[in-house]
Amino acid sequence: MLLAGDIGGTKTNLAIYSPDQGPRIPLVEATFPSDEYPSLQAIALEFLSRTQYKVKWASFGVAGPVVDGHVKTTNLPWEMDETELRQALNLEKVFLLNDLESVANAIPRLESEDIYTLNAGRRVETGAIAVIAPGTGLGEGFLTWDGGHYRAFPSEGGHTDFGPSNETEIELLRFLMKRYEHVSYEWVCSGMGIPNIYDFFKASGLATEPDWLREKLEAADDPTPIIVNAALQDDKGCELCEATLNTFVSVLGAEAGNLALKLLATGGVYLGGGIPPRILPALRDGRFMKAYLRKGRFANLLERMPVHVILNAKAGLLGAAGYGLEQVGA
Repeated sequence: MLLAGDIGGTKTNLAIYSPDQGPRIPLVEATFPSDEYPSLQAIALEFLSRTQYKVKWASFGVAGPVVDGHVKTTNLPWEMDETELRQALNLEKVFLLNDLESVANAIPRLESEDIYTLNAGRRVETGAIAVIAPGTGLGEGFLTWDGGHYRAFPSEGGHTDFGPSNETEIELLRFLMKRYEHVSYEWVCSGMGIPNIYDFFKASGLATEPDWLREKLEAADDPTPIIVNAALQDDKGCELCEATLNTFVSVLGAEAGNLALKLLATGGVYLGGGIPPRILPALRDGRFMKAYLRKGRFANLLERMPVHVILNAKAGLLGAAGYGLEQVGA
């Protein structure tokens, strides 16, 4: 049996898979709040103690750069090492992957119901594939064809310099430069970034913060879902939240276009992470594609690249499981 995991800054999903049933059908799975545990080892041991299955291997997708089998998570105070995990969990093999490498590994395994198409384009068989995934942070990855199948690769592109593309975003950058030593795309285009955009619009005097919203935000541990939900609720009419979500979508579109050009992603562009499926109405209204295509002479090239939203909430887990089963020859 294989233990697979998708380890994020907010939650950790674990599941056990049989080589016979493959990576789309877990035998048992569970979700844990990441910040309530001191380590991945603690979560894995608790999970394994609940099941009768005997696990031989493990494969974990982790939000952070994996170098030589070791990773320090970006948005958690955890460090992980393949050898230490193998010994602690008494396993034969442990594989650590960047979380976007896991999501990328899922893409060849996705089915029609797992995606929503924003731009049909004209896919080039064996063309490079770009993956951009706003969740707690902003992940980026890609796949290339090696002559027999797609190989997934991680990156830390979400931590590159934020590049504003209009006057409002230029002011947003100036605002954030007073808050952070380095303003990356992650500080704008992620679950952590949405409150930053909201604070900018609030400080700009765009609109008055409604009393009902202020009360909710003051009581919340995480303001992001409150801001997003308020932006999507037509009956509430929160101008600050709507402006925040509109800017988020525009920045996501622009950076997706940047990534597509850098990779020449003729095989398609996939939006992963927890946020895109939740804001699908905002992604469909044209703002995303307008920002994505705003690349001057190369707009026509981008228009030919398919753009999809990954609807499968367990894509990271699917990819980690698929990779692990592949590595052990299952």
